[in-house]
Amino acid sequence: MAGGMWGQAQRVPVGALTLTALAEGIRSSQGGHPGPYPMGLPPELGLDCEADPGGAAAILRASDGPCSPPAPEGPHQAPQSSREDRALADLALYTAARLEDTGFAGTQTTAFTLSPALEARGERLEDQVHALVQGLLAQVPSLAEWRPWRTALRVLSALALEHAREVVGALLRCSLPQDRVVADLWRSLSRNQHVNGQVLVQLLWALKGAAGPQLEPLAATCALGEMLSVSGCVGAIRGFYPHLLLVLVTQLHQLDRDACSPDTPKVWALSHRGPPQSRASCTVEALKALLTGDGSRMVVTCMEQAGGWRRLVEAHTHLEGVLLLTSALVAHADHHLRGLFANLLPQLRCTDDTQRLTAMAFFTGLLQSRPTAQLLPEEAILERLRAWQGDPEPATRWLGLLGLGHMALSRKKVSAGRGGRAGGLRGAAHEPLPPQVRHRSALLPTLLGALGDGDTRLVSAALGALRRLLLRPRPPVRLLIAELGPRLPPLLDDARDAVRASAVGLLGTLVRRGRGGLRVGLQGPLRRLVLQSLVPLLLRLHDPSQDTAESSEWTLARCDQALHWGLLEEMVTVAHYDSPEALSRICCCLVQWYPSHVPSFLSQTQGYLRSPQDPLRWAAAVLIGFLVHHMSPSHVSRDLLDSLLEDLGQLQSDPQLAVVAVARVSAQQVALAACKQAGPRGGRLPCLGQDCTCPARPPPVYTDSPFRPRSLRCRWDCSGPG
Repeated sequence: MAGGMWGQAQRVPVGALTLTALAEGIRSSQGGHPGPYPMGLPPELGLDCEADPGGAAAILRASDGPCSPPAPEGPHQAPQSSREDRALADLALYTAARLEDTGFAGTQTTAFTLSPALEARGERLEDQVHALVQGLLAQVPSLAEWRPWRTALRVLSALALEHAREVVGALLRCSLPQDRVVADLWRSLSRNQHVNGQVLVQLLWALKGAAGPQLEPLAATCALGEMLSVSGCVGAIRGFYPHLLLVLVTQLHQLDRDACSPDTPKVWALSHRGPPQSRASCTVEALKALLTGDGSRMVVTCMEQAGGWRRLVEAHTHLEGVLLLTSALVAHADHHLRGLFANLLPQLRCTDDTQRLTAMAFFTGLLQSRPTAQLLPEEAILERLRAWQGDPEPATRWLGLLGLGHMALSRKKVSAGRGGRAGGLRGAAHEPLPPQVRHRSALLPTLLGALGDGDTRLVSAALGALRRLLLRPRPPVRLLIAELGPRLPPLLDDARDAVRASAVGLLGTLVRRGRGGLRVGLQGPLRRLVLQSLVPLLLRLHDPSQDTAESSEWTLARCDQALHWGLLEEMVTVAHYDSPEALSRICCCLVQWYPSHVPSFLSQTQGYLRSPQDPLRWAAAVLIGFLVHHMSPSHVSRDLLDSLLEDLGQLQSDPQLAVVAVARVSAQQVALAACKQAGPRGGRLPCLGQDCTCPARPPPVYTDSPFRPRSLRCRWDCSGPG
C-alpha cells in the first residue's frame, strides 16, 4: 500500500526515516543547524542515515520537495494532506517498531519521543493526533503479519496514553460504518490496562454529550460494546460502573422517545457506506457486555427470559424494562446497588423527563433491596413517594405506587398517624393495630384512592401494593376488609383485563390471610364479601382473559378451603372442562347452604346476560338455569322471575347460536319455577302444561361450551385438528 511502512511500491523510502533524521531534516529546511537527538537518544537507536543518504530528509520535505508538486489552493489540497498523514503514521510506526521490545516503557517512550520531533517542526502532538490515526487506519488493513500489526497497535496505545481525548475523537470519526479493523483497534485499546480506563471515560463523555453530532453517540456506543466484550476491561470500569449503566439505560429511554417523534431527523444518510446500525441495538449489546463482563450473566439471562430487553427498547414499556432489570440486579448482582442508588439520587430532580423517569424507575426497583433502601431514612423515602402521587404524569404516580408496595413489605416497625384519614380507618375497623403491622398515615389512603384512577397501570400497581401489604406478618385483615368491601367487587368486572386479574388475585389473598376470621359469625364482613363475589368468580372462569380465568380458579380454591365447601374438584372441573354436571353440583350446594342469598345470586347473574363477551353470556344463561332448577320457588319473587324470563327471551335473537340454545333451556326452567310458585290458582307467568297442574321440573341439559380458549382446549382434548 502506498505510503505504508510495509507496503510494496513506495515513492519515498520509508526505511530511512528516523527521529534523528526527522529533526535534522526539519531544522535544515528551516535554515537551522542540527541539534541534539530527541530525548537524548543515541544515534545507534535509529537507522544509519548513510545507508540511505537523504532519504529521511526527502520524506520530511515530501510536501514541498521536487517529488510533489506545489500545493495548489482550493479543493486540491486533500492529496497533500493525505500524504502528510501517511508520513506521520510512518514515523509513529517506525518509532514503535524500534522500541517494541521494551514493553510499557517503550510505549511511554514512543509517546514522549514523537512530541519533541513534531514540536521541532513547530507543531504539538495533540494537533497531529487525528492525522496519525487517519494514517494508521489507512495502513492497518495491509498489515498481514503479526509484528507490524502489533507495532501499529502500540502506536495507538502510545497516543492514547497521553492524548486519550484526541485519539477517541479521531477514532469515533472513522468508526461508522464499523468494520473489522476499527473493532480490532477498540478491542486492542481495551486489552491495554494502562490506557483502557482513560479511553472508557472519554467514550462515556461522548455518550453524554448531547450537543455533539448525532453520529458520535452511535459510534461511541458501538465502541463501548467492543471494549466491554474484552474480559480485561472489567477492572477499568469498577470506578464508574453504576454511572455507565445508568447512562446506557437512560440513552435507551431517550432513543425510544426520539423514535416516537416525527420531527426527529434520521441519523443515517444515504451518503454513508454500509447498512444502517441501530443505536438501540448497539446500546443493548453494550449493556449485555457490561453485565456479562462483570460476572452478572444471570441478569442477562433473566432479562432474556422475561422479555426485558424488548421492553427496554420500546417507548411504552421502557419503564417496565427498567423495573425488570432492577429486580434482576437486586437478585443476582447486589454488589453495585449502593453505587447505583447514589448515582441516581441527583437525577430524581432532573428537568429532563427521560433522565428523571429512568432514575425514578431505578429508585422504585431498588427499594426491593432492604440494605439499599436503608441508605435513606424511611420517612424521607415515603415523603418522596407521596410527593410523586401529586404529579400530573401518570407514569410518576405509577412508580410511586410501586414504591409504596415495596415499602409495604418492609419489616421495619412503622407508626400509624393520628387523626385524618388514618384515624378514620382504624376507627372503622374497631381494632387497634399491633406494633408489627402499623403503617404510616398516608400509605393506605394513597393506595385505596388509586383504585378509582382511570390509568390501568396505577390501579394494577395499587392492587399489587395492597396484596404485598397482606403478605406481611400479621396483616391488618379487618382494616382492609372494611375498606375493600365496597371497592373490590366493582373491580372484579372491570373492563380492563389486567385490573380484573389483579382484583381477583387480591380477593384470594385477602381470603387466604383472613381465613381464621371466617369462623367468627355467619355475617362477618369477609364472609359477606366472599358471597358477594361468588357469582363473578364462577363466571370469570369463562373469561376470555386467561390471566383472569386462572386467577379466578385460584381464588375459588382459597374460598373453598376457607369456608370448607369441599367443592374443589367441581370447581377445577368447571374451570378446565366447562362441565355442566360439575356446575350443577356447585349450584345445588350453594342453594342448600345459602338459601337467603339465592335472589342475590340470580340478580348478579342476570347482569351478565347483557355482557358483550360471548362466553360470559353463555355461562350466565347456564348458571341461571341450574340455580333456578335447584332452588325452591318460594325463595324468589315473581318480579325477579318475570325479569329473568324477559332477559332470557331477548337472548333468543343472539348472534351466537350456542347462546340461543342455552337461553331457551334456561327460560324453560324459569317458566317451570314460576308455574310451581303460582300453584293451581295460576299466576302472571303461564304454565307449560295444558291444564293448571304444573309438571315436575326435569334437570336442564346443556352442551359443552364452544367458547373454551384454544390453549385449554388443546390441553385437555385428545382429538386432532378438524
